[in-house]
Amino acid sequence: MRRAAFAVAAGAMAVSLAACGSAKESKDSDSSKSSAPAANKGDDIKVGLLLPENKTARYEQFDKPLIEKKVKELTNNKAKVFYNNAQQNANLQSQQVDTMITNKVDVLIVDAVDAKAIKNSIQKAKDQGIKVVAYDRLAEGPIDAFTTFDNEEVGRAQGEALLKAMGAKATKSSKIVMINGSVTDPNAAQFKKGAHSALDGKVTIAKEYDTKEWSPDNANSEMEAAISAIGAKNIAGVYSANDGMAGGAITALKAAGVNVPVTGQDAELAGVQRILAGEQNMSIFKSYPTEANVAAEMAVALAKGTSLDSIAKTKVNSDSAKDVPALLVPVISLTKDNVNQTVIKEGFYTAAQICTGKYKADCDKYGVK
Repeated sequence: MRRAAFAVAAGAMAVSLAACGSAKESKDSDSSKSSAPAANKGDDIKVGLLLPENKTARYEQFDKPLIEKKVKELTNNKAKVFYNNAQQNANLQSQQVDTMITNKVDVLIVDAVDAKAIKNSIQKAKDQGIKVVAYDRLAEGPIDAFTTFDNEEVGRAQGEALLKAMGAKATKSSKIVMINGSVTDPNAAQFKKGAHSALDGKVTIAKEYDTKEWSPDNANSEMEAAISAIGAKNIAGVYSANDGMAGGAITALKAAGVNVPVTGQDAELAGVQRILAGEQNMSIFKSYPTEANVAAEMAVALAKGTSLDSIAKTKVNSDSAKDVPALLVPVISLTKDNVNQTVIKEGFYTAAQICTGKYKADCDKYGVK
């Protein structure tokens, strides 16, 4: 498995990852017109932050407070951050963009519910002179900057981990189920592409689903349908694009008396506990502080009218924007063997939070402390 180097400091990441990533790099040396610096401003700026949903723990627990903290640090505590969560509702997010325009923010950080549906709203913001940073998902429209994780590598890492966990059962005739993310999320397509690059030709994908809204409940229903169609004893593994859906799938597998390797992503607390308990094989650990810090740095630079060159030199293209300055943050596979080196070291959780009740023995077994 190819593993990217992992670092915590956002400044260091900006330098070391400037030329990395699986996104398409532009050969055109001209930077996007939309990313041209605005008139220089001081620290007294307004930053709008729009996140997509609150079912996934990361957004409220990590992204929001981390971005707010970094923006304050970069502006001597003078910037104002206006925040909204769209609760997985694209129409609501469009209304929230309108509110940000009314509040006359200088820059928007947008993690789109629906990357295509947000296009017109981003254009409206740009028409009002508001800079836009696409966060985590490559939103359509005239964006000025973009940061995310190496999403195809996420899928590859998940797929390769699943094959490794299956061991001798990883044969062309072995049947697996794929539970992918929502079609409205461009990241989901990249995870899916990466996973297929690892799995295709190695195993038989007996059932595959694109799960609406990344819902654990929907994943549970999909897994139940797959078990009914394939037969519980005929399923050798499950690719799940994130931890929430993995939880839904595992509930269905348990009810059918099946224990097979299941992948995940986001290093959610419940996911970490399932990994230690042997119910989930792995997750993808992402340094949210790194991604959040980069987004904040981009937003403050754009609001102040300063260059992004020291933050990101990679360029990416969407269907509606070319040569967008970007930075792709690497990821690492989380297993029972590196809990201390990942989620605990990074401050996601303490051992006390992980090692509750029935998980205490598992923590002792794997030296989680």
